[in-house]
Amino acid sequence: MRFRTEDTDTYLQSRDYVDTAIVPLVKVSLTADIKSTIQATEFTTILSEEMERQFRGRVMLFPPFSYNDTESAEAKRERLQIWQTELGDAGFHYIVLLTSDANWKKDEQALEPLQLVYVPSIALEYIEQKNRKKVMDDQMQQILPLITGLWQKKR
Repeated sequence: MRFRTEDTDTYLQSRDYVDTAIVPLVKVSLTADIKSTIQATEFTTILSEEMERQFRGRVMLFPPFSYNDTESAEAKRERLQIWQTELGDAGFHYIVLLTSDANWKKDEQALEPLQLVYVPSIALEYIEQKNRKKVMDDQMQQILPLITGLWQKKR
């Protein structure tokens, strides 16, 4: 399910089974290397949509958590703690943060119990449309054990 009107009724009927939130982390920056920033955002968005499709019925895909380079790591963590509280209070036992920004890896331990999933960005613009599905399927094969392993851990 996605955070949109058309999925609301389904969510309300099955909220006991939807225990995982997927939150894409996307950098918004119009300075430095704008093209790679936008590529990473596009890749993270497409991959998060594929995760939602694969795990439909168990996850809800939320709008991206956006940030920029001027925001400190501490400020970003504080904002994520607010999300964590809100999502936890709503019944989400697992919160998966999906990103293509390697800088988040430095803060991975500080983010616990949130589950950070870092996937290096692939410039999809250079891949033919017919081959993109294969690329995303390959990425999902890497993510699948992380998510199912998370569910197998005791809450």
